Parts: sequence; structure tokens; C-alpha cells
Amino acid sequence: MIDFFTEFVPKYLPVLLLGAFVTLQLCFCSMALAIVIGIASAIAAIAGGRFARGLVAAYVSICRGVPLIVILLFIYFTLPNLGIRLPAFLAGVVGLSINLGAYLSEVFRAAIMAVDGGQMQAGEALGLTRVQIYRKIIIPQAAIIAVPTVGGYFISLLKDCALVSFISVEELLRSANYIISATFRSMETYCLVGIIYYVMSVVAAKAIAMLEHKLRPAYLRT
Repeated sequence: MIDFFTEFVPKYLPVLLLGAFVTLQLCFCSMALAIVIGIASAIAAIAGGRFARGLVAAYVSICRGVPLIVILLFIYFTLPNLGIRLPAFLAGVVGLSINLGAYLSEVFRAAIMAVDGGQMQAGEALGLTRVQIYRKIIIPQAAIIAVPTVGGYFISLLKDCALVSFISVEELLRSANYIISATFRSMETYCLVGIIYYVMSVVAAKAIAMLEHKLRPAYLRT
């Protein structure tokens, strides 16, 4: 047990931290793209025509019904047969963001619907276009409402990034598997991986709480 702290951790923690850095890159890139997809899908579901609403409904239904790992494997291993070949990291970002975007579309749709309908009428009275109304009035208010839920999905995404190890992305879990293959010390390795994930999740939760507090109107802050 002593050698875990004196030998194992000093030797292999830097390797795992490099993998954790890749995990964070995946998480932030996927979250940014998923937010864009989610907002666009939410607006299409609310203000779009019948075709747009049907397309969004089908997209959400597919992503809810198909496991994330299947989506990742399809993008990385099946799309090349159709002439679309993506690097492992980009395939991971695309798969994660497409899957998460479907869930965020429902979050943003609910947040947009929670904004008082009079805001739209006020924007139209000022002569703003619908795009300007959504960009300057509706989306900023909906974003404040959606922050807690989006933050929860961000922490879930942080852990879901482990699935991209199946498509050869050198993230935290895959780095751990390399160490286990070399040392056969799975218990110590997975304990260290669990600690790193826990620390990242706690830090993310604290950052989200601070962001939520900052965005909250002053009269609602305690």
C-alpha cells in the first residue's frame, strides 16, 4: 500500500493527467457544439414549420433511443465505408455533441417556452426581426433558466467522455488501460482514475454554481 503513494502515483499520475487533459478538451469542445445544436433545434421545434418540427422530433427520438457508444462506433467505423473518415478525436466530438444536443434541445425548448410571451410581442413592437428577438431578448433570458440543467449535463458529459476510448481516443480511461496492460495493477489504476474524475466533477460543479449565482438577478441572490 505504501508503494502506491511512493512509487505508483508519482510514476503514473502524470500519464493519467495527460489523458485527463484530453478528456477536458473533448468535454469543452463537445459541450460548445452541443449547445449550438440544442439551441438551433429548440428554435426549429418552436418556430419552425411542420417539416422542421418533424425533423427535430426524429433527431431527438433517435438519440434518446440509440446508446451513445453505438453512435460513436457508427461515426468512427461505419462512416468511412461511405467515404467520410474522421480522426478519432473529431469523431468523438461529433458523436458526443450530436447525442447531447438532442437532450439540450429539450432543455432549451422548455427554457424558451418559460420566457414570457410578451417579450416576443415587445420585440416586434420595436421593429426587431424574429432573429434579432431571439438573439437579443429570448435566448439570453432562456440561457439563465437553462444553466442549472445544462451544468448537470456538462458533468455527465465529462464522465461520458470515457466512452471515446472505444474509438482509440487517448483520453483518461484509455491511458489507464495502457498502464494496466504494463503493470497488471488494475485496482490502483482505477482508484486513481476515479479520484481524478471525482476532482474534475467537483470542480465543474463548483464552477457551474458560481456561474449560476453570477447570472442570477441581484434581487434573487442570497
